[in-house]
Amino acid sequence: MVTEHPTGTAADVLCEAAGFAELLVLGSRGLGRLTGFMVGSVSLGVVARAERPVVLVRAAEQAADEHEPDPAGVPSAATPFRPVVLGLDIDHPDDTLLDFAFDAAARRKAPLRTVHAWPEPPPSFYGLSGGAELHDRLEREQASLLSQVLHRWRQKFPDVEVIEASRCGNAAQVLVNDARDASLVVVGRRIRSGALGAHIGHVTHSAMHHIAAPVAVVAHT
Repeated sequence: MVTEHPTGTAADVLCEAAGFAELLVLGSRGLGRLTGFMVGSVSLGVVARAERPVVLVRAAEQAADEHEPDPAGVPSAATPFRPVVLGLDIDHPDDTLLDFAFDAAARRKAPLRTVHAWPEPPPSFYGLSGGAELHDRLEREQASLLSQVLHRWRQKFPDVEVIEASRCGNAAQVLVNDARDASLVVVGRRIRSGALGAHIGHVTHSAMHHIAAPVAVVAHT
């Protein structure tokens, strides 16, 4: 372990340190596993700027919290890991994000639940003749697209059990719901700067605030 005491603002120092690391881990004031994180301005600033993966860990998180309960119903580090959950945009799948998530699941020998959300059609859609059948077809098409994206990664990581979850609904809420039993949640952040500066994205922002498991934010182009 190496301890340093650099000078400068916390966000600047941490972003600089992240540039020389494979992974940056930040603590976050926790509100409890059912409530999620309180993410401060330093963590938000670092996540928005760091180009290395950043993992947010809730205060008082224990190693056993990432594992399945034992026969008595108590989390135990001796039991298998809970699933790793990946929030994936199949319109813009990124290799950096997918590789991080599959590798994390492989290291834990845990299932990887890949969550893709697609928007609910407008109410007028269901008024059409055969609306239910059209919805079913759309559901199958979205599930098929997710499978196509994951096919290469299943071959690269054959020992990882992959659970494909294609859901209709708001992407942020779908991910939060699917992450309730996660040991780790992996989300992406596109590296881009505009007139208003770096951008985290609403799904990643929601994951940071409302998911109680550790959240890994992986920056990608």
